[in-house]
Amino acid sequence: MRTGKQYLEALRDNRCVYMNGEKVDDVTTHPAFKGISETLAKLYDFSNDENNDMTYITEDGTTANKIFMIPRSREDLAIRREAITKWAETTYGMVGRSPDHVASFLAGFSSWGEIFEKEERNYRENVDNFYKYVRDNDLYLSYAIIPPQIDRSKSSHELDEKFLAMGVYEEREDGIVIRGSQMLGTAAAVADYMFISCITPLRPGDEDYAVSFAVPCNAPGLKFYTRPSYAMGKSSTYDYPLSTQYDESDALLVFDDVFIPWDQVFVYKDIDLARSQFFESPAHVLGNTQAQTRLMTKLKFIIGLAKKITEMNGVAKLPPVQEKLGELATLVATTEGLLLAAEYNCEIDKNGVARPHPRYLYGAMGQQNTLYPKVIQIVRELVGGGVLQVPSSFHELVNDETKGDVEKYIRSSSVDAVEKVKLYKLAWDIIGTEFGGRHLQYELFYGGAPFVVKGYAYRNYGFNEAEALVDNCLQSYGLPVAELNK
Repeated sequence: MRTGKQYLEALRDNRCVYMNGEKVDDVTTHPAFKGISETLAKLYDFSNDENNDMTYITEDGTTANKIFMIPRSREDLAIRREAITKWAETTYGMVGRSPDHVASFLAGFSSWGEIFEKEERNYRENVDNFYKYVRDNDLYLSYAIIPPQIDRSKSSHELDEKFLAMGVYEEREDGIVIRGSQMLGTAAAVADYMFISCITPLRPGDEDYAVSFAVPCNAPGLKFYTRPSYAMGKSSTYDYPLSTQYDESDALLVFDDVFIPWDQVFVYKDIDLARSQFFESPAHVLGNTQAQTRLMTKLKFIIGLAKKITEMNGVAKLPPVQEKLGELATLVATTEGLLLAAEYNCEIDKNGVARPHPRYLYGAMGQQNTLYPKVIQIVRELVGGGVLQVPSSFHELVNDETKGDVEKYIRSSSVDAVEKVKLYKLAWDIIGTEFGGRHLQYELFYGGAPFVVKGYAYRNYGFNEAEALVDNCLQSYGLPVAELNK
């Protein structure tokens, strides 16, 4: 188990991160990444504290973070969920690509290694060895598994240039050379490794793009082009509590002939395996169970904030306000209930892996892109215009010329001006800042476009049960011929 300090030291590896037209020398000190890297370091320190019960003994007798656990029972799923919840609570669910997400995918891959066995090369051994390497060294993987948005009407091999999407440029005796680009590298700038593949459907002719592999973030030729930072230029954590600490950044990845040794290749020019690695193995359900656990924590945090603001403003007992709070409670309880139902009704597969039940898991995912905007809209209604009338920064609260007015006119009957502004600024960081806007977009497309996510729910619901009820009903009556003949 590594410490936060060891994690930060590992990031100083001359990785190629570009922001505002310049290469970032050190992500741990750059204002765009300092806040998120220190937040992630706290996660590692949290895991290192025995009091937090974040470790388990692996199948190989090593000690590892529970985020890497391969669940073998309902009880294991509960243990894993509790550990993931603890991590999510340390960031209030605001870090979408924390290390537990792709760790869950890797555990799923390794638990179903046989699908990676190929006559020409033993990719199963590569998957197992890499999973154990990451697990035992407590490393942080993020991923980029979507081709760039250039022309979605065409598959990768039909684009004007061959290597706009990431693909195999050259095969060598000791590995492969990757050229092109891939999205969306959330937290890529502060991860140790990237898992690269393609989760979108591929067509015949796309074989060069049907790969998956791991690549260290400082690999020669690998470049990260990050979006604008929402942490830079902010006056203080008091004014922007979320932007300054949890802006994990997103990036376009460019592979300028990046060499990948064979032992880090898991899928090679195999369209069927590129898809089955996610959906035949437990990777997709385990990874998205982590994602829904994180979302549940985030939603709880947001509605808790809404409740506190209504109490501060003295409106919490008004029936119209309680109705809105009740609606928020209903929405969040639905997500939590589906998550727990998926765990309770888990299925043990042929490899002895406990898989959360897909009906409930994908039901939760299917409502994510409508639930999150609805929660934000209700919170906007509850906080009202008060968030638009806060001092520009904490300076007005400490300046002798201004603090008297602020203390007198921006307060409530239950809290002073410092506490009131603090609550309002926290709310604004969720509903009104660039950080908040990015989170709305992020949750809308977390699992893909809405039709993709609801397609998972459609395929995994088990409509045969629902249709059987209809059949039973239809068979219980017929044409009223006998009554006509009376």
